[in-house]
Amino acid sequence: MEQLSIFIVALAALTIPILMARLNISTIPTAVAEIIAGIILGKSFLNIIASNSEITMLSNLGVTLLMFLSGMEINFSLFKRDNKKKKSNAKEVNPPKVAILSFVLVVIFAAILAIILKLLGLFSDIMLATIIFSTVALGIVIATLKEKEILSRPIGQTILLTAVLGEVVPLLLLTIYASINGGNAGQLWLIVLLFVAAIFLLNRFRGPYHWFNKISKSTTQLDIRLAFFLIFTLVTVAERVGAENILGAFLAGMVMKLLEPSEATMDKLTSIGYGFFIPVFFIMTGVNLNLRSLLTNPSALMLIPILVIFLLVAKLPVFVVYRRNFNLRNSWAGTFLVMTTITIVLPTLQVARKLHAISATQSDAFTLAAVIVCILGPILFNARFKLTIEDKIKERVNIIGTNLMTVPVAQELRDNWYNVKMFTHLKNNYDTYKSRVAKLTLVDEMNESSLEKSGAFNADLLVAGLRDDEDNIRIGHLAKTKGVKRVIVSLINPTPERVKRVADQGIEVFNQFNVETSVLRSLIESPSILKILNDTQNGLYEVTVRNHRYTGQKLMNLEFIDKMTISRIRRDDKWLTPHGNTIIEPGDHVIFTAKVKDVTKIREELGREN
Repeated sequence: MEQLSIFIVALAALTIPILMARLNISTIPTAVAEIIAGIILGKSFLNIIASNSEITMLSNLGVTLLMFLSGMEINFSLFKRDNKKKKSNAKEVNPPKVAILSFVLVVIFAAILAIILKLLGLFSDIMLATIIFSTVALGIVIATLKEKEILSRPIGQTILLTAVLGEVVPLLLLTIYASINGGNAGQLWLIVLLFVAAIFLLNRFRGPYHWFNKISKSTTQLDIRLAFFLIFTLVTVAERVGAENILGAFLAGMVMKLLEPSEATMDKLTSIGYGFFIPVFFIMTGVNLNLRSLLTNPSALMLIPILVIFLLVAKLPVFVVYRRNFNLRNSWAGTFLVMTTITIVLPTLQVARKLHAISATQSDAFTLAAVIVCILGPILFNARFKLTIEDKIKERVNIIGTNLMTVPVAQELRDNWYNVKMFTHLKNNYDTYKSRVAKLTLVDEMNESSLEKSGAFNADLLVAGLRDDEDNIRIGHLAKTKGVKRVIVSLINPTPERVKRVADQGIEVFNQFNVETSVLRSLIESPSILKILNDTQNGLYEVTVRNHRYTGQKLMNLEFIDKMTISRIRRDDKWLTPHGNTIIEPGDHVIFTAKVKDVTKIREELGREN
């Protein structure tokens, strides 16, 4: 019977997504479908799966990997990159600020609802109820946002950060709760060791990680071995200091994310987790849910609708904050999606049962309420959400210096792709160009304080185009220290010493003389290249592939391949010569030519983050 149970669980994990695809069910998250399948196969109905030590071990590994992958989903760059980002043609949106304010109000509402629940005599543990009411299912939120392809847009980032807080904060509160109720309150300070261990591992392995990738083979898979080493190390530390092992797994995921793993590594880890172990956890959650006893218990029956209402009402403050930044329709949609909760609720109930802080009937009631809310949230989001033009994020390009080289470039960059700003400290240049450049700022001096005050470093790409090489190098170095992702400096006299000094800092070099020489050589050797550069109907462009909808496909199968000619692909600092059977991978830099009218759609489709 035990082996048969494992077989049935594995079969269910395989057939559930197939049936969902066959029946065209897209509004219900796969995790919820797996829990429902577990309810049908478990003690509530058919009772053909028996819980045993083997399945329990697989289920525990599943929840560990679920928390690890949830930690890996956190995009730390959102907290700094978008902190001062401004959108043209739309009011300013600060995703971290909006998310933090929203979640603070959620926690306050959750505490109030927990107190009301106690006053009604339905559930007495205020802290546990507060934790459950404030949780958000980060994995389901990310999957839904990816499906809508809005993760890179302001509203998508705001919803994502709200969900991150809705997973991280309740997880930390759960650790404190478990320490207090488990008799380890005096060891709370030891939880700090988890973060110390995380920081140590990050600093210890950040450098060697890229070396791991180079020497890794199909038979060694060092990146995956490192991931599991982090999991078991931090889970062990968590248990030693009296914290919950799921916190250790979550921190391991955060550390792995900070190591900046490749897309291939993340795909492999996701495949391992969601391919088998995590579905086992969700299925067994449904198997262990006893609806028969739940439906025969009057107090439990009364508790379920109240819990569903409270889980929904706890997130209503999100709408108040979102409405100040987004339109009415999308504010409601975002609120509905944030109402989704399941991934942290299940481990929380697991911990509470282990501490005997909650009865089996109450645990089942909370689980069933979370399942109901998890079905409603994505359905309501998909019904309400509508993408607006204002949500498009343009790349911020700041150009330092106004002259005959930089001004024409600023004028030529496409307004629907880039938000271009220029900065100068010369009053004469400012007066000359202010009527020709839409966003030109006059700064007092080209020093750190003046440039920072003017917002020159709030950019995705900064170009230092002054006529003094040392000034350009100094500004380029400052930009890198301020966190600007790409920095280009103009060097009039590119001596080997200067080029090496700049390259060592990860800064790109532009030299007008070399460019002119290259263009002249191209005119002599390959006249067609110069025609491409000067062609007003066609152009040479580059796009970084971020849209997972197109990764794993052959070039010949792209729906717009007839509108572009791909000349080269750069992958992991290697140049590939493309052909029809070349498989696209995430992060590929595609160099292509296309008609101007088709370029915008091609870049948006391939470059959209999801």
